[in-house]
Amino acid sequence: MIKGLVFDFDGLILDTESVEYAALQWVYNQYGQSLSMDIWGACIGTQHEFDPILHLKEIAELELPAQGLHRLYRARFCRLIRNEKPRPGVVDYLESAQEMGLKLAIASSSPMSWVEGFLEDLGLIRYFHAICTADDVEVVKPDPALYEVAVQRLGIEPAEAVAFEDSPNGALAAKRAGLSCVVIPNSVTEGLSFGDFDLKLSSMADLPLKELMAMLMGKLDKLIS
Repeated sequence: MIKGLVFDFDGLILDTESVEYAALQWVYNQYGQSLSMDIWGACIGTQHEFDPILHLKEIAELELPAQGLHRLYRARFCRLIRNEKPRPGVVDYLESAQEMGLKLAIASSSPMSWVEGFLEDLGLIRYFHAICTADDVEVVKPDPALYEVAVQRLGIEPAEAVAFEDSPNGALAAKRAGLSCVVIPNSVTEGLSFGDFDLKLSSMADLPLKELMAMLMGKLDKLIS
């Protein structure tokens, strides 16, 4: 029986990832360069040491200070993110889950201040019983720790939870933790290669939550039998 849902945040609830990539591409384009998805794709959904601004300085042979380029990027990101709303179907899923009595959590590789700030601004924080972020674990996705903490805080077993993810790193973390996983890529991650998952949608608006739950329960019943 499914008792809880665990959502990624960046790129899944709010598409910060597409905005981030667009802002970086804009900065790169100012200097006649482009940030390859072959490089950036591996960074999505996890913490990483790759600094796209330092990479730009290197490939464009810029003598400009990195601080100035970072400010340029942040200004562009903030301008773009102001226009973003939750991805299609997100609010409907949260409201349906609440009506169904499901427990809800966030499992994000981003810091708590980032996730809580956006959830407050979007008016969505009230839906969640637990918010688990990079501040709560030593290693983020694709390590399973975030999902393990999330289900523990919800008081349920991994097999009783469904994860919603937009990136390969996140989906791998969810499956490693023993959760069922629904992948919903965004415009940046849709071209990436996903490994193991249980269902793939282009948007939460594609399928009502009750129908999705019925499909997953049917799949779980077949595995048990």
